[in-house]
Amino acid sequence: MIEVINQVTGSFALIDSLVKHNVKHIFGYPGGAILPIYDELYKWEQKGKITHILCRHEQAAAHAADGYARSTGMVGVCFATSGPGATNLVSGIATAQMDSVPMVLITGQVSRAFIGTDAFQEVDIFGITLPIVKHSYVVRDPRHMSRIIAEAFYIAQHGRPGPVLIDIPKDVGLEKFTYQPVYPGTITLPGCRTLNTGKQKQIPKIIKLISQSSQPLLYVGGGSIISGAHDQVAELAVICQIPITTTLMGKGIIDENHLLSLGMLGMHGTAYANFAVSECDLLIALGARFDDRVTGKLDEFACNAQVIHIDIDPAEVGKNRIPHVAIVGDIKESLEEIILAIKESKDFFFEQTRSWKDRIANWKLQYPLLIPQKNNSLSPQEIISSLNKNTLGAYFTTDVGQHQMWAAQFLNVMPRHWLSSAGLGTMGYGLPAAIGAQIAHPQSLVICISGDASFQMNLQELATIAQYDLPIKIIIINNKWQGMVRQWQQAFYGQRYSHSNMANGSPDFQILASSFGIKSYCLNTRDNLDQALDLCFSTNGPFLIDCQVTEDENCYPMVAPGKSNAQMIGVYKQNKALNNHQVSNNTKRYSSFN
Repeated sequence: MIEVINQVTGSFALIDSLVKHNVKHIFGYPGGAILPIYDELYKWEQKGKITHILCRHEQAAAHAADGYARSTGMVGVCFATSGPGATNLVSGIATAQMDSVPMVLITGQVSRAFIGTDAFQEVDIFGITLPIVKHSYVVRDPRHMSRIIAEAFYIAQHGRPGPVLIDIPKDVGLEKFTYQPVYPGTITLPGCRTLNTGKQKQIPKIIKLISQSSQPLLYVGGGSIISGAHDQVAELAVICQIPITTTLMGKGIIDENHLLSLGMLGMHGTAYANFAVSECDLLIALGARFDDRVTGKLDEFACNAQVIHIDIDPAEVGKNRIPHVAIVGDIKESLEEIILAIKESKDFFFEQTRSWKDRIANWKLQYPLLIPQKNNSLSPQEIISSLNKNTLGAYFTTDVGQHQMWAAQFLNVMPRHWLSSAGLGTMGYGLPAAIGAQIAHPQSLVICISGDASFQMNLQELATIAQYDLPIKIIIINNKWQGMVRQWQQAFYGQRYSHSNMANGSPDFQILASSFGIKSYCLNTRDNLDQALDLCFSTNGPFLIDCQVTEDENCYPMVAPGKSNAQMIGVYKQNKALNNHQVSNNTKRYSSFN
């Protein structure tokens, strides 16, 4: 029986469709053009059907929806009004597009009769965002509302995920019509075809390349996280005894305590991961896009290796590196078929990787990640490494800069527990993303690691945290600089520190937290580190630690622009480095593959 409801508004059709798509939370900020939708939302909230989270800025609302989506795999939903409300979403939309995050962003628009007249708070958000969305709509007729919502959710999640924008004129939200809902799973879009590149022909080629390789390497990106392929990646690695390195987006695909894990590769990757990718003879790229921050000098990236590339997006295959064998398809499904074929193979041997693993183990011993310990000064690396203790299962969000790279180096996380703006590198992402993750996982520990400069981009979201009493733990790595900018200015711009110092004008973060009713602690010495963390994690509700760290600490290893991954700055052998540093606990566990 087809459901038909007489005389409902476009706003009713919108909220009803969202509820039918199992949307539990919406992040947003109201305004004039979207008021009919918020008025309808009020009625549904009163019935307990859906919950709206009031952020203090539309950019933050987009990042919160992003954090919700990354941590759950579900579609994040965000509301904003027309004009400046809509344009404030742009950074959040671009962040989601670059990192393949499924989101539906709904904006209010001026009434249909006023479109194109430069009416108050009118902007062409459809046109503005066209290059940074997966798809977009302007709803011209309320009768199309339910179908458009169903299509938007399908597109956002199908294939390579991404953001979808829906612009709704004010009078469309008010207009009444006879409503026939469109349910999830009842539509098909001819333009969203599942591509098949003949896996059955490619899999024997892949098995042959692996069997012939003595120095193979798995290069795993965010597509593997999105696919939920962590078990399959680990199984392939173990069966074939292939070491694994991940991109920033791929972090969490494998327990980094695993003997085959090399951590992250690239500009600030581990030395041993970068040496391995430079020396491997077979590179198996799984849901990775050969990004410039990973490859360094592209023509010297894995230059001695044959390449296998598996990705769901055909546009990524061959874009930066031509593979010898490629599969366009879902990572998890593809790996399941490859693993099955390997198990059925009778002539498969993996002893040929033993000397390769021994060589990598030696690199790990020679070039470990190091934690500076100079007198009683507080190093960022020690703080972040200490967070690994007693935070098993925590969700970590970061902002962008040095602290982001240190967190990637020293934290061990689970799949979908690492939320960081990788492709766009958006400062101000961490705090609102933590809000989204905490709303999605109310019983879980959520930790936001930020820098003092990044934190000031969206610090108003402390009000959102306070309003909803979200127990987010905030760790500010406060070096009084835009840390990564300062590091580049020191290394490549003759130490001309042009507008990167943040000391003048920065708030007292303890007083700031207190003004929102949030408890805090100022940490300025190594002796109090354990005490500060114990207080933070034992306190109910939100907590902020202002960590006054060494100001001139740099993030190493580092691959300079135009250099190959093997040409890293700040890489020292262990016996030399230990004079002023200690080997991190993260590195000690990497002692052997045996």
